[in-house]
Amino acid sequence: MNTKGETCIAEDVEAVVTSFNQGTMILEAVRSLVDQTILPARIIIVDDGSTDEASVELLENINTCFESSVPIFVMRQPNGGVSVARNTGIRETKAPLVLVLDGDDKIEPGYIERVRQLLYEDPLMVAASSWMHTFGVLDSIVCPGGGTIIEFLARNCCPATHIFRREIWETCGGYDETMRSGFEDWDFFLSMLESMPDSHIGIVTEPLIDYRTAPASSNIKSMSKRLELIRFLIEKHIRSYQAHIADAILGVEAISMSRLYGWESEICHSLSENQNLSRTSDEFLKSPSYGDGGMAAAVRIASSYKVV
Repeated sequence: MNTKGETCIAEDVEAVVTSFNQGTMILEAVRSLVDQTILPARIIIVDDGSTDEASVELLENINTCFESSVPIFVMRQPNGGVSVARNTGIRETKAPLVLVLDGDDKIEPGYIERVRQLLYEDPLMVAASSWMHTFGVLDSIVCPGGGTIIEFLARNCCPATHIFRREIWETCGGYDETMRSGFEDWDFFLSMLESMPDSHIGIVTEPLIDYRTAPASSNIKSMSKRLELIRFLIEKHIRSYQAHIADAILGVEAISMSRLYGWESEICHSLSENQNLSRTSDEFLKSPSYGDGGMAAAVRIASSYKVV
């Protein structure tokens, strides 16, 4: 809202929300869009072949659930996966900026206003988002950092909920519709960054995304195929990895070292409190890994505490 209490609509931003058997969660997602300080010009919901009758009925009547000046359109398609659903919705947009949001997540009221501003301040920014507040089984603040393609070679540095320039989506070919096991967002970010020299992705350093966590979520399930998916990304974006191979390897090594130091700290804390170690930690001290910093960590621990 502006200072006079009038509704502000960003005619340059449209929102695409994907949904699959998400029941009333889709209402929370759409509610978060119509409660923005700056509203999107349109909300396009793509139902990816929902089979739950309650979910289908809710979508059929969703316009009656909100008193808003924002047009809400619902598109239905056979189940094809989130990449297909997103591309379907994006093709229907006309605005230069597109916000993508999963139907089980939400955004805080200032999300569009803050993230849109980043994109207007920097023409080399192909996409932008914010930190996340996770809710559900995990209550935490997650702080992705964005960056150039160098940062994105080692890890995904941007949430799935983000605003991007539609022209870049057209240039890079959009989401890879063959990817149904996860990491389609990471792949999309790499493709966008490859499409524009010296480009980068920006992040608002406040948790403006409310990300729902559950043991059965697609994000958690994709971790079981992480190595397979990363191999796919490397082979697909091989030129970028070849051009920045040292940075990519060092980026992964930095992540590994950070986690190893964290584990070392936990072991030291347990020993200082005379607590029993977990079986994994105990076995690590008896037979530390070699060549990855593991043995050095075990030596540091043994130097400070008597380890049997």
